[in-house]
Amino acid sequence: MPSALPLGDPAPSDGLLPPSAAVGSAGRDFGLYVHIPFCAVRCGYCDFNTYTASELGGGASQAAYSETVRSELRFGARVLEESGVTTRPLRTVFFGGGTPTLLPAADLAAVLAEARELWGLEPGAEVTTEANPDSVTPESLETLARAGFTRISFGMQSAVSHVLAVLDRTHSPERVPLAVRWAREAGLSVSLDLIYGTPGERIEDWKASLDAALSLEPDHLSAYALIIEEGTRLAARMRRGQVPPIDDDDHADKYELAEDTLRAAGMAWYEVSNWARTEADQCRHNLAYWKGQDWWGAGPGAHSHVGGTRWWNVKHPTAYAQRVGAGESPAAGREILDDEARYVEDVLLRARLAEGLPVDHLQPEGRRAVAGLIADRLIEPAAAFQGAVRLSARGRLLADAVVRRLLPD
Repeated sequence: MPSALPLGDPAPSDGLLPPSAAVGSAGRDFGLYVHIPFCAVRCGYCDFNTYTASELGGGASQAAYSETVRSELRFGARVLEESGVTTRPLRTVFFGGGTPTLLPAADLAAVLAEARELWGLEPGAEVTTEANPDSVTPESLETLARAGFTRISFGMQSAVSHVLAVLDRTHSPERVPLAVRWAREAGLSVSLDLIYGTPGERIEDWKASLDAALSLEPDHLSAYALIIEEGTRLAARMRRGQVPPIDDDDHADKYELAEDTLRAAGMAWYEVSNWARTEADQCRHNLAYWKGQDWWGAGPGAHSHVGGTRWWNVKHPTAYAQRVGAGESPAAGREILDDEARYVEDVLLRARLAEGLPVDHLQPEGRRAVAGLIADRLIEPAAAFQGAVRLSARGRLLADAVVRRLLPD
């Protein structure tokens, strides 16, 4: 089942934000995340806040979902205005899930139109939806493109059938090239998501997946190590010995193969798990997360952040719809980050970026750690001498350890 929400303070039913959230808001980018919590099948490794038809039970309707989200957006626009937050036109919009494209394309288009009406879209705004390769058609992609979507992120995961079977993916390897071609014909930029380290995946399987993905000439590619979360079907299979455990050395070997293969194909890393053909192809929405910008998160379980105040919505679609329908905030809890927490998060996230973290941004403990990180070949010496902490290839494998050394005890 989906993972638990974080602990926090109660969120006010009117949704109003503290005065600190408005400070400097006119100078920050503003984005929108829309969570679509529906899936045809729950993948064995997934602990995201998603639901199949059998898991939803009564009271939650996919058919009514678009209007419910639009109601939250209208509520959000009032909250931000009444809280004194100045929002710039949306720089990025991202539909995630779940499988957003299980909803009719017209429903997704209606949500985007509502957001455009409320906040406007910045010229050249990035508008992305995630999709499973078997959840789109040429017609649905054309509808999305006409509505203003610019980018689609396909959950390819692997090009090898036995790996997809372990992950409980519903599409076949042959479906991915079709979906990519249809997206290209509709005029959409294409990103592919891959997962490495699946039990039973050989190094040659991973190489085949990388080669298959690159043959489709994606603009962007993400590669994530499989993490087995408690409560998932795959975790239960592992406990029973039905699949082998995760091997950290195997993860490292496959990450290094990904970096070598993608670099040779002309793709450059810009975040530990993300590569793009050009700087323009980088996912601006995710960069906004890593750089601590503002965004409203709509939908059950969605997280929002404005000026150091973070909140998260109730998880279940039924409870979410009831709150929104009553004109109340759907937030389950929130936290107001103090200066120390904001510093820790900034170092944690920005250290993962290829552009690096400015050395002079670090507190004294972090600045003193830089020499040792250079000696241990965890950060690039040339970048450090120019004033930035930039992870080396080895450092990317040990990014969490690098961050711990940069932060106070």
